[in-house]
Amino acid sequence: MTNLKLTHYKKQLLPLSALFMLSACGSDNNDTTEVPPAEDPAPVISSYEITVTNLSHAQPLSPVAVVLHSTGQFWTIGESASEELEYLAEGGDNSFILGHSMVESGESGAAPIAPGASETISISIEDNDMPLLSVITMLVNTNDAFTGLNAHNLAELAPGDSWSTTAHVYDSGTEKNSEASGTIPGPVDGGTGFDALRDDVDFVSMHPGIVATEDGLTSSVLNKVHAFDNPVAKISVSRTE
Repeated sequence: MTNLKLTHYKKQLLPLSALFMLSACGSDNNDTTEVPPAEDPAPVISSYEITVTNLSHAQPLSPVAVVLHSTGQFWTIGESASEELEYLAEGGDNSFILGHSMVESGESGAAPIAPGASETISISIEDNDMPLLSVITMLVNTNDAFTGLNAHNLAELAPGDSWSTTAHVYDSGTEKNSEASGTIPGPVDGGTGFDALRDDVDFVSMHPGIVATEDGLTSSVLNKVHAFDNPVAKISVSRTE
């Protein structure tokens, strides 16, 4: 009787064993298929065209520095000018501004912009959805006057959009406005540009304007034709991508 029960029990197990073996044969525990790594997302490029128009009568603008950055600003009214700004404001040299540590993308104008003329400069930046735009140029028939745009937020400018503004004139406060021969780098004088000596108030302010020979400053190399009114430049921005 016992043997009959055992035999019957074994018969019941056989179908389960066979089922297990079939199931095991149907799986592949040694699957070595490699899952390819996820690709890095393509960079998002934001591209802009910056047009600077000289609105003055007889003040050429030095080659423009166009900069995209994420933080900071290039000048503050009432505070001392950086050395990078001093180089530009006294001599029209934009290379130090373009080499500033906070610059993420920078472009230079090709040449000085004559009165009444314009120049368009293209600039792009990757993976930055809140870029700040700064545009800086010197009025070269002055001691240390400059104009431009300081850390303007372009976050809301969509592809195809345009925006424009006008710019007033600032005094870097690094060089006395003597207007004397040999101190102005523009074509009216062809004098010295940057000078490390700071002999003025040493803070950025709105420019008071020139004092021409007709105003009684007999030592000045400037005359009334070199005077300027605000605004002195128009800056237009178009987002192309």
